[in-house]
This record gives sequence, C-alpha cells and structure tokens, in this order.
Amino acid sequence: MSDHNHVHDENCNHDHEHEEVVILTDDEGNEREFIIVETMQVEEQHYAILVAADGTEDDGFIMRIEEDEEGEEYLIDIEDEQEWNRVVAAYEKMADAE
Repeated sequence: MSDHNHVHDENCNHDHEHEEVVILTDDEGNEREFIIVETMQVEEQHYAILVAADGTEDDGFIMRIEEDEEGEEYLIDIEDEQEWNRVVAAYEKMADAE
C-alpha cells in the first residue's frame, strides 16, 4: 500500500455519512476495512483516497480505480513513480484548495 498523510478525525472536512467501505487484503492475506473518503480525477484516470475504517492509522493512502469488462470498479496500487508523483501533486493541490 502506498502511504499518504491524512488525519482522519473530527477535524477533517469530509462528508462521513456517504463514505464507501471497502475490504482490502494485504500481502499476508489479512483483510482490513478501509473508507474511501475522497475520489479525484488526474488526467483521464480516477483515484481513491482511503483511510483505515477502525481509525488505528493516522495516514491514508491513494489507489487507482480501474474498471473490468462488466463495468465493476476495483482498486489497485500505484506502482509507477511518475504516476504516483502526478497523483500526489494533484491531491496536495486539491487539499490546499479546501
């Protein structure tokens, strides 16, 4: 998982009532719940900003949203460093505007 700083507490300015919960499996096969607190588009690609649903971690992270042949969305890690840098820059710009 790619880390990005985000404090998920009473001071963050998200609409918590309409957040989507997803279950992700780590490299060891452990399932954990995450909340998609924000989505954004960079160029033609969509990304999700996620935080741990149990609140055990202060840091959030960003994953790319892909779509399969049936139109179902799924999340994947951002492995390309140039793509990661573009997405982080766009997120920081969006966060500064809020």
